[in-house]
Amino acid sequence: MRDKRVSVRGNLVRDMMQNVMETSLKQPIQSGELRKNPVEPAWICPAGYEYEIVETEQFPMEYLRPEGIFTGRVILQLHGGGYIGPMKNIYRKFAVRYSKLSFGGDVLTIDYRVAPEYPYPAALEDAVYAYKWLIQEKEYEPDHIIVAGDSAGGGLALAMVMYLRDNRLPLPGGIITMSPWTDMTNSGASYTDNYETDPLFGNSTDNMLFHSSYIGDADPKNTYISPAFGTYEGFPPVLLQVGSEEVLLSDTLTVAGKLKRAHRKVRLSVYDGMFHVFQMAMRLIPESREAWDEVSRFLEIIYGIEQKREGRPVRV
Repeated sequence: MRDKRVSVRGNLVRDMMQNVMETSLKQPIQSGELRKNPVEPAWICPAGYEYEIVETEQFPMEYLRPEGIFTGRVILQLHGGGYIGPMKNIYRKFAVRYSKLSFGGDVLTIDYRVAPEYPYPAALEDAVYAYKWLIQEKEYEPDHIIVAGDSAGGGLALAMVMYLRDNRLPLPGGIITMSPWTDMTNSGASYTDNYETDPLFGNSTDNMLFHSSYIGDADPKNTYISPAFGTYEGFPPVLLQVGSEEVLLSDTLTVAGKLKRAHRKVRLSVYDGMFHVFQMAMRLIPESREAWDEVSRFLEIIYGIEQKREGRPVRV
């Protein structure tokens, strides 16, 4: 647990999110209204990048690459949204950020199939397809692939690697999760302890966490749906980030404990006073800036990149 005061900006953003959720978003999120009718401006790819939409038979993928650079590094990004939300512009911004933090790495973000039209195992199948595509079609080395996801995407990242391991497929070089949803039984202590403090999912069970259409007819304890119930032997290094006031806090702590007991390399960071996927604030609040700096350090370690600090050269 991080022992530090929450920033003024962090508190302001937290309160704003709570007000919005309480007044307008909980029911539209649950009903799928926002998913079916997303309202966003057209995204413009920033200068210096190539952006390609790759159509598969089942779902589209968005492939971002720096112009004129190939490092062999790639991030497979699995977006959040409770398995009912589509790809959104914030994840395109995340993709640019991941590319910069990996010193010119490529980023593949998939708009995987979502419920209720496509319940489990659709999202898992799409994630595995994208991972194999990177290896078989684009010839990335598995250990040069980092799988990153937030919320449902974080749980999906862990579930996908679990599936790869169980089927004796090559594993990625690392995993990054932000507030991962890993327990669809909602049985962790934080679902009660943080019920009144979580600005997004607190003070109500009328939300996607408690009425998940992704589960379908499957067992919510299925480890490929709720990786909190799985085992973690053989896993690559994992970075786990979560806010202390989330109802999903237990989802992260449970996975962290299992990784440690399996003697895997794991970095757990609980950000005091923070809310669900606070990293979406990007550079707006200190806590988000610190979290992204931590992501940068994790990528440096996995990829063996030495940043230019205090006059030292860059090694890529």
